[in-house]
Order: sequence, then structure tokens, then C-alpha cells
Amino acid sequence: MTSQEPIYADHAATTPVRAEVADAMAACREDAFGNPSSVHQWGQRARRRLEEAREEAAAALGVSADRVFFTRGGTESANIAVLGWARRVMEDGGRPTVVVTEIEHPAVAEAAKRAETEGARRVVVGLVDGELDIGALAGAATAGRTALVSCMWVHNETGLRLPVEEVAAHCRGVGAVLHSDAVQAVGKVPLRLDGAPVDMLTVAGHKVYGPKAAGLLVAPGADFARGLHYGGGQERGLRPGTEDVAGAVGMAEAVRLAVAERPAEAARLKALRDTVESRLAARLPGLRVNHGGARRAPHVSSLAIPGADTDMLLSALDMAGVAASSGSACASGSSSKHSGAAPGAGAPKEATLRLSFGKLTEERHADRIVQAVEAAAALARGLNSGGPS
Repeated sequence: MTSQEPIYADHAATTPVRAEVADAMAACREDAFGNPSSVHQWGQRARRRLEEAREEAAAALGVSADRVFFTRGGTESANIAVLGWARRVMEDGGRPTVVVTEIEHPAVAEAAKRAETEGARRVVVGLVDGELDIGALAGAATAGRTALVSCMWVHNETGLRLPVEEVAAHCRGVGAVLHSDAVQAVGKVPLRLDGAPVDMLTVAGHKVYGPKAAGLLVAPGADFARGLHYGGGQERGLRPGTEDVAGAVGMAEAVRLAVAERPAEAARLKALRDTVESRLAARLPGLRVNHGGARRAPHVSSLAIPGADTDMLLSALDMAGVAASSGSACASGSSSKHSGAAPGAGAPKEATLRLSFGKLTEERHADRIVQAVEAAAALARGLNSGGPS
């Protein structure tokens, strides 16, 4: 293991809780520990803090407070949006159509599969030359309010920005419902729902320097989907269970700060990403930036390195003190369709490396990241070819 300062380049997997968020949560735990459903002063103090957090998050996202529901994370929010919506349609006597892109996060993809087993129609829309097949999506979403399209805002493995605004126009034209997983978008790309007609939106706290196990769902109302849990009326029945007030406060503060700081931080991250990519391209012949020519969020760089093994590459980077990944931490490996231009069957082996930048990566880290990736790639290539280590 290296004795140099470690570098964390895996912000798309999770982020540390920032000091302002930790302070807000600590203060809440101290003076608003009561149960928000209790009528006494401790309970009402907690209720006020919870509703203030709801208003703060809503203001940052450009929606009314009654559209914000706190959940226990991004996965639960996406499950409620997709599966909960489908169940509501079926309870009302309809047969829902759930349209998802082929690169959705498992929280959406698996929820859509579950909805299909319960009677929904599921349609998967692919990418053509690295771009979403809008024509196929528009053709699938023709069932009016019994059709839901789930299109992520930013792909978690490559940083690809999907055309949510264009998808929204198609959905609006046929009356279909639109959900977007915005977990990798908040604080990275412009995102306010008062300018984008998205019906439901998923956000996760730990991707924006907030607490883990904290998330929110933006939805038209509590009756728009069915909750996945039973036993209480909290969050207007959409997410029963005593509310984590401190978690909601931390979530709201993290979202507020991420949105407010986005212009400057996005520019900084893009400059760092572009520097690392250009220097690596000069040093590693054959390196490919996945979706490099498409619109991308500024914080993710997905690289294909020919002749190397992914696990060996990541292990070598870890030994060099650089934390990175191959893709989503929520899936065991990345499917080739996520890379944008992956090799076909029988093609030479290549490693996929995701570097994701954030508050723990600075301009001064660029050279060390490049040097570490270059050395790790040489080692992984040597081991993969059976040569000396």
C-alpha cells in the first residue's frame, strides 16, 4: 500500500457527509428528537423541523412542498415510483405499461420486472449509436395515463446525460407519466422541475454529501402510487413508519447546497475530468472514453482500457491509494451495453474504469491519478497476457 495521500475518485458510488449537513442533523437530534406524530411540544417541534426540511428540498428542486415525500433512500424512492405506480393502476382496474431504458439503475429495472410479474406490460428501450432511441420510446408510451416512462437523468456508470426534456415532450403529447432517476444529476447538471414536466423524481442523500438511508420522491400526490410498506400514515401513507427527522433535515440541506453550488462545482469537475482524460489518452494507446462524444455530466469519466482485466486494474489502483470502480456499486459488474461502445463477442479483453470526481478530488490530484492509472493498466495488461508482474 502506498504511503502517499489516498485519493478518493469514487464519488458516484457514495460521498462523505459534509460538515454543514452533519451540523444540521446533530442540532436536530438534540432539540427535535420527538416523534412527529405526537401532539406534545417535543412532537410538534419535530413536526415543524420535518416540514421545514420538506419546504427547503422543494424550493431547491422547484416544486411545491406537497409533492415531496421523504423515503429511506434512492432505491426505495424508485421502487415506489415504478412498482407503486403500477400497482395503483392495477388496483384501479387498468393494465399499466412500464417503459424503461436499457441502462436504468437496478432500482428501476428490477422494479419494472416485478411489475411485469404482477400483470404490467414492460417495454425496454435501447440506445442507438450511444443515444436513446426516442422513436422506440415514443412508440411504446402510447397508453396515456396507464403508461409510465422511467428515464434516468444521468447514467450512473458513464455520466451520459439522457434527453429528459425531449422524453418529457413525448410523454406530455400522449399523456404518459414520466419518472426520472436523478440520483446522479442533482448538483451536477441544471435540474429544476418548474422547468421540466417530470411527474416523479428520485433523489438519494448519500450522492450529494448527505446521509445514507435518506432519499426523497417527488410525486404529484400520495394517491399517485401505492406505498410498499404498511402500518402507518406517515408521509401521507406513501412511506409508513416513524419519520427520521434528522435524516430529512440532512437530506434537505444537502440538496439545497448541491443545487446552489452546482454552477461553480460543475465547472471545476468538468475541468478536472477533461484534464485527466486528455492526459490518459496521451499515455495509454487505445484508451476509449465511453460516451466521450455525447452530452455527459461533469463528474464521471468511464474509460475502456484494452488488454487489461478490470479486477486487476482496480486492485492495482487500490494498492496505489486511488479509489475507483468499474461502474455501479449496486450491481455486480457492468453490462457491456452501459459502456456505449463495448467490444463484441470474441474481441480482445478490456477493462472498464469509472473515475468519479467530487469534493475530495482536486486539481492537484490529476497527475497522481493519471500516473496511477497508467501504472495499474501496465500491471493489469502484463498479468492478463501472462507476462511478468
